[in-house]
Amino acid sequence: MALHLPTLHETPAGRTLVFDSATHVEAYVAAHPCQGDVVVNASYSGVLCARMVMSARPRAVIGLDCAIGKDGAGIAGLWYYEALGVPAAATDTMTAEMGNGPDLYDNGVISRVNDAAQRLGIAPGMRVRDVAEAFKTGALKPATFDPARRLVIETNPQGRSIVCTDSIAFALPEDRERNVLCTAGHTGRSVVDYFRQFRPWAFICSDGGIGKNQSGISALQDVEADGIAGASVDALTARMGDGQSTYFDGVISAANSVARAKGVRVGQTAREAAALLLK
Repeated sequence: MALHLPTLHETPAGRTLVFDSATHVEAYVAAHPCQGDVVVNASYSGVLCARMVMSARPRAVIGLDCAIGKDGAGIAGLWYYEALGVPAAATDTMTAEMGNGPDLYDNGVISRVNDAAQRLGIAPGMRVRDVAEAFKTGALKPATFDPARRLVIETNPQGRSIVCTDSIAFALPEDRERNVLCTAGHTGRSVVDYFRQFRPWAFICSDGGIGKNQSGISALQDVEADGIAGASVDALTARMGDGQSTYFDGVISAANSVARAKGVRVGQTAREAAALLLK
């Protein structure tokens, strides 16, 4: 197979190697040993491609999301990289041509990031060329990083807020009887103690796919006697482990009687339900 040379972008902070394909990386590395570069490639961000790209021992990686795909295969490599401590991001396939590295670098827009990239301040919506540079300079890295990724969406005149955080276990004392928490674990029996301990004004979690004997939503009924309004979103509509996805992407699949009394209904967006629960 012919050796395909990458397009090189070099600044005082380091190099970015831009490949048309992840399949070109291993042959290039065999001829030009390297490490510590940012690798951009116009292949899907799956595990197979990640194995190939890791031959370059990269500082960070950017690929394509290829529309995410079945079982999330188009971006599964992001977590492969994360396990190896490598920041990585995937690019919206509607913003860059597959197999065209320079187009991805010049025109691509990030759609997904792994935790290691998020810790550097990288987020969906950023341009690939800016992210590649930020990976080298660390210019976007926040002074502190909140592992709970706590985000206050809005606060009403009564001082209650809609708050996103990735797990009900990350609730704070200030949430008690005050805030609507949008979190991203299942709503099974193991979380009932958290709801009773933190006692939020209301909550929206994931249904975890509902599961055997509806175990993924059993906590909804369990906390009705405590007067806590609760709802779950369909796990196929929002990413588990990502409270912000619960709020921004989720669609309600179940609600307890306390939440239904506030107007929450199956089929609503989580945004609509959270607004009703805030009242």
